[in-house]
Amino acid sequence: MQQATINTAPPLPDSAPSPATGLTEAEARRRLSIYGPNTVETAVQESWARVLLRQFKSMIVAVLGGAAVFSFAFQDFAEGYAILAVILINALIGFWLEWNAQSSMIALRHMGATSARVLRDGQVRAIPADDITMGDVLLVEAGEVVAADAQLFDSQQLQVNESALTGESMPVSKQLDPTDPAAHLSDQTNHLFKGTAVVNGTGRAFVTGVGGKTQLGTIAQLVQEAQHTATPLEDKLNKLARQLVFITFGLATLFVVGGLLEGKSAYVLFKTAIVLAVAAIPEGMSIVATLALAYGMLRLAERKVLVKRLAAVETLGGTDVIFTDKTGTLTQNQMAVHTIWLPEGRVEVKPEATEIEPALLSSDTFQKLLRVAALCNNATYSHTNPDMALGDPLEVALLTLAHTSRFDIPGAQATANRLAEQPFNSDTRLMATVHEHPDGQVWVAVKGAAEEVLRSCTYLEMPPNGPQPLSAEQRAQYLLHAEELAGSGLRTLAFAYRLLPDEHQSDWTNELVWLGIVAFLDPPRPEVIPALASCQQAGIRVIMVTGDHPATALTVAHQVGLTTDKEAIAITGAELPSLFSDPDGEGGRLAHTAVFARVSPAQKLDLISLYQQHGHIVAMTGDGVNDAPALKKADIGVAMGLRGTQVASEAAALVLRDDSFASIVAAVEQGRIIFTNIRRFVLYLVSCNLSEILVVTAAGLLGAGLGLLPLQILFLNLLTDVFPALALGVGKGSSRVMQHPPRDPQAPIMRPGDWRLAVAYAAMMTVVLLGSYFIARQYYGVSEEVGNNLLFYGLAGAQLLHVFNMAGIGTPLRHNDVLRNRYVWLALALCTGLLLLTYFLPLLRNLLGIQPLNAALLILILAPAVLVLILGQLLGWLLHRGKNAGKLPSQPAREH
Repeated sequence: MQQATINTAPPLPDSAPSPATGLTEAEARRRLSIYGPNTVETAVQESWARVLLRQFKSMIVAVLGGAAVFSFAFQDFAEGYAILAVILINALIGFWLEWNAQSSMIALRHMGATSARVLRDGQVRAIPADDITMGDVLLVEAGEVVAADAQLFDSQQLQVNESALTGESMPVSKQLDPTDPAAHLSDQTNHLFKGTAVVNGTGRAFVTGVGGKTQLGTIAQLVQEAQHTATPLEDKLNKLARQLVFITFGLATLFVVGGLLEGKSAYVLFKTAIVLAVAAIPEGMSIVATLALAYGMLRLAERKVLVKRLAAVETLGGTDVIFTDKTGTLTQNQMAVHTIWLPEGRVEVKPEATEIEPALLSSDTFQKLLRVAALCNNATYSHTNPDMALGDPLEVALLTLAHTSRFDIPGAQATANRLAEQPFNSDTRLMATVHEHPDGQVWVAVKGAAEEVLRSCTYLEMPPNGPQPLSAEQRAQYLLHAEELAGSGLRTLAFAYRLLPDEHQSDWTNELVWLGIVAFLDPPRPEVIPALASCQQAGIRVIMVTGDHPATALTVAHQVGLTTDKEAIAITGAELPSLFSDPDGEGGRLAHTAVFARVSPAQKLDLISLYQQHGHIVAMTGDGVNDAPALKKADIGVAMGLRGTQVASEAAALVLRDDSFASIVAAVEQGRIIFTNIRRFVLYLVSCNLSEILVVTAAGLLGAGLGLLPLQILFLNLLTDVFPALALGVGKGSSRVMQHPPRDPQAPIMRPGDWRLAVAYAAMMTVVLLGSYFIARQYYGVSEEVGNNLLFYGLAGAQLLHVFNMAGIGTPLRHNDVLRNRYVWLALALCTGLLLLTYFLPLLRNLLGIQPLNAALLILILAPAVLVLILGQLLGWLLHRGKNAGKLPSQPAREH
């Protein structure tokens, strides 16, 4: 057992406790009152009332609210209540989505141990982890979770799994030698950290940090500060709504001012302004966007992707940079044999290999190495269920290698009873076990650090002649081999053996026979390589950000194809401060690096912020506690659900239930399809709303009355807009969507070309409808009320058939994918049925001001609708010709 004096403990504001007795209960209570409980503070959750009130803070609500007030002032109570109902429906949808968001801080609090063992008044006591305080003597052993940050003063074979905090695949062997407090957590081997798991040995330590002052507490604070802002889609939809409001406000102002100057009735003018306000607001846009995203969420659920925030689906579709953790994300988070270097030569073992090469299996040296690996081993291994293996990851990997090589592990262990063991420690840096040999001799099996094992070797196994003297040149050569493997980021163990006449030997580890070196690596997940290739084809840059060693990170990056540059160098966390101060320095090294290693949680946040500031949409994947702040800060956080911590899952927007990086590609593809669909139905909604604005404005300027009533426009916006738009929003999309680079993240949903197209569609519908209106008034002598009905039904029919113009410029009607969308036909059937109800149901007839119509007027209702479809297809054909001639831009709705 290693021992250290009390002087190794960190300085405390009070007198240091005795390592033999710990704190007194009275002193512990006093310190607890000073430093507070050992808990991670959680963010205060907003009340439901505050979340609900926030839904009403938007320009759209302000405009609709103003329209409702004017309606009540003019005693149009039905219209006023209808507008309020629309406001309430949209607010309830937004409230439901926000209220269901889960707090990542709750998971961080649960990360701590529920109880812990401390030394109080010279007695070992189990106390709630929340009651641990500064200076307590904390006792830990295998299987426990460390309850607070602490500095070791006593340990025996202590190993701690810190992967959730640091990203390191291997457990850390703890030592008592002082380390630099500013060093990376992985290098602070004399410290324990709250929330990490003890996998081997025992230890005692002085508590140096509790609650928010622990490393876990620091990460909790980062998560709390990394508040998630509105997604790019939400921002773009809000911006589009503001544009429509400004357009309408300008038209309404000109209309009212011009009318007042001409001496028209103020009542009629303000009534028209209300109609314009209602017409401008795409009431169904947020509903349709939500439902389209929800449909995409269901599709992703079938691919084992859990979506926690609906808008995150589209955001991932626009992602052009993915920051990915290494351990457990690109790799399997378990060690496996990578290279075997025998005296006969070097052999690399492929990660996916299920059988070992026959030439290696026939090697007598390899068989002896497997025997040493099986005997000098304290791990347990299940041949029926290898996933149930327990013990040191390297020892588990050795048993897996032996099992794959069809070595008889139970037989070897049964015929070689263990007589003694020399455990591994930091001084000898090797482990030796002594066993009975079938011929009556004693077999000594040794494994450990290459330089230590070589120092104890006198012979070299050289089949078929057996052990031969090991020369100084050969010793130096094998030491270089070990250094070469370690320099590639691999963990190495050297193997040797010895036969003795009996176990009564003063030193078992002398005159050993050298067998070779085995190197280990956390192997990449099989699906990662094709998934990364798909990302590269789709123009998405993938960057590894890990807390692991730079050499290890680069080795994995080369294996998975993240970088093909053999001369690539990883940037470490120590280099980042200077690079952040001058991002364009050193030839833009920061922007061109694919691997970042030894990176802290705070530095992950800085990297994400840097790329976001340069206009990128950033996704972050991870599974550890150390990834949680970055997962929340990123535009889209993607957590691994199987191997990942609860903290990471709570902080992320998407959770991969199969931990497959390939599922990210599926999510990106679905996100791109959804954005294409959103742009398609937004173009449809805007062109329909603009047609309503133009119809009302033109009717007023031409002396045709109001043209449309507010309730009629509300009915159109909540019926004919919503259902056809929703049908467009759930289209299956193109199979070639991943063959294009990401869209410009700064581009709005409606680009200039879209606005021109929307205006063209709206003007087309307006001209056709007003033409039908004046024909009815001039040639059929219908009243203004009946003319209003013709405009209402004619516009409804035109908007319904206008949905078929959304397939894309130049798409022939017979190849129109909207025609093959069954939801479009269901939407048309539903809308047609509801329109019929407005005519035959007395309540709706009275609310909408519907008059009896004769069969002759049916032509004036249907003709404009059909004409809009024909003219829309003609416009698409003309634009398609212009596009091919290089004179006109392509239709954005066709792009992903």
